[in-house]
Amino acid sequence: MSERLRSRDLVFLTEETPSAPRHNATIEIFAPGPEGFSHDRLLELVEDRIAFVPRYRQRVISVPGGLANPVWVDDVDFDLGYHVRRSALPRPGSLDQLRELVARIVSRPLDRQRPLWEIYVVEGLADGQVALLYKTHQVLVDGLETVDLGQMLLDTGPERAIAPEDQVWRPGRPTTPASLLLGAVRDTLGHPTTAFDTARATAGGALRTAQGARQGVARVVNAIAGRQVEVTPISGPLSFQRRIVVAATPLASYRTVRAAHGGTVNDVILATVTGGLRSWLMTRGQSLGGLRHIRALVPVSVFDDDLTPTSLGSPVGAHYVDLPVAEPSPVVRLHQVSYSFQAHTETGRAVGADRLAAIAGFAPTTFHAVGARVAASAPRNAFQLTITNVPGPQSSLFAAGAQMVASYPVPSLLPGHALAIGVTSYDGQVFYGLTADRDLVPDADVFGQCLVEALEELLDTAIGARARAPRGKKRPARAEPSRPR
Repeated sequence: MSERLRSRDLVFLTEETPSAPRHNATIEIFAPGPEGFSHDRLLELVEDRIAFVPRYRQRVISVPGGLANPVWVDDVDFDLGYHVRRSALPRPGSLDQLRELVARIVSRPLDRQRPLWEIYVVEGLADGQVALLYKTHQVLVDGLETVDLGQMLLDTGPERAIAPEDQVWRPGRPTTPASLLLGAVRDTLGHPTTAFDTARATAGGALRTAQGARQGVARVVNAIAGRQVEVTPISGPLSFQRRIVVAATPLASYRTVRAAHGGTVNDVILATVTGGLRSWLMTRGQSLGGLRHIRALVPVSVFDDDLTPTSLGSPVGAHYVDLPVAEPSPVVRLHQVSYSFQAHTETGRAVGADRLAAIAGFAPTTFHAVGARVAASAPRNAFQLTITNVPGPQSSLFAAGAQMVASYPVPSLLPGHALAIGVTSYDGQVFYGLTADRDLVPDADVFGQCLVEALEELLDTAIGARARAPRGKKRPARAEPSRPR
């Protein structure tokens, strides 16, 4: 049975361009168990778990004439081997080589003629490690009807959990233009919301076309007048290629800073990002006099009856925070970021980080996807940077008997945004994943190093504060706020 796309989902397809593909990705690294970790073992695991997320066997089909929104239909030619791909690095492959491979893969849009996801098994890493790269379209994972496949593949122990019963999948009847038209007429007459959704999608498309035309005229006028469209360090017209930077840091360092200065682990992470941005901008010779702060959109989980809840429980909304990159003191930066989130926490709408971390499976992959949808739906000129920060379980997880030792989010770039940051905490570590435009941010590696140094700077202040504090006294710490933070 087919399901029609909602207008709010259709926008993720209609606004996709070759320079701004709308998919999210995650890099997971595994230490093979006694039986190893191979492409064949992963195929078996995906085939077992995909029954829980049937949309991964469906593709999007448009209705002739645009009489109604497109529909999800079973892919009668579904080929699991096409979606679960095998790749390798020259042994012993380094993390830098893996990043370069990932950057090339995530730069390519997904094939619209097939289900909108891919998984790459990357072999050849040093010490026999294997990496998985998940790549899923934003229209596919909404957190409501469908969670990220990465959430379904991980187990709490080396033994693979077996599905309750074997389910043999059989696709529905092939879809024809006539059946699509008949279904559109039936839905329009029988369900008034279908006509409303179609009208809204059509109006939205016309509005986006008009906006695009106005922007094109503005570019021509600026060119004739000899003016250039403003390009900031983290904004500008995107190229077709990306850079990927990753960093792993100990969770204990953030807890030490929190204990010394108050606030939450989330505050310390955002203060670390702020310090990293500041140092990186200074390496570029950027004057901070005119750039007092960078406004970031940080998706957060909230209790809110006006928002649509996810299948993981709470809905996710947008929270804006000004990152004080011009402030020289790391402690003052931390307190300024903390103040923004303290106001959010005191509303009583915040969902505790421990509650999110306890969700079954590996929920961060789904929350990152939902957070990306929230950012994509926000006014583009309301913020300059997206940061999704999601807490994960603090114990080891496994796939096909192999232990996951790292999980790096790979966020997508919005049009005009040259940088996006994803953060996942898992098993005693905090993993950063940075996506940057290859041309606009050629020094993305420098920013990654600045992040690590910013954390070290905060940690130094915490150790100094602890040494000066009277014995037995501690600064108060707030309860962890909502995350995907």
